[in-house]
Amino acid sequence: MQGIIGLIIEIVAGVIGGNAAGAAAKKYSLGPAGNSIAGGIGGLVLGQILAALGLGEPTMATEGAAAPAGAGLDIGALISQLVGGGAGGAVLTIVIGLVKSMMGK
Repeated sequence: MQGIIGLIIEIVAGVIGGNAAGAAAKKYSLGPAGNSIAGGIGGLVLGQILAALGLGEPTMATEGAAAPAGAGLDIGALISQLVGGGAGGAVLTIVIGLVKSMMGK
């Protein structure tokens, strides 16, 4: 996915991953809002890192010509953004929760 749609997919997947990680590891949960914010940021960051490495890199079928319907949909890029965003959101949520719990001691 190119442009803003790809970013939105990564952020939403990160929010879902962050909240799932917060629910799974209650000790490191930041609350619903904290999990969502950390997850969205983590999803965006890891999604962009994966795209920079060429994993899930968006491609266009045609350049300069009218594209047929659905030509911009790249299933590999979509799956990479969903998985990368979810994993990034989960990891950043747990890391921030771990740091928060260590600072509270």
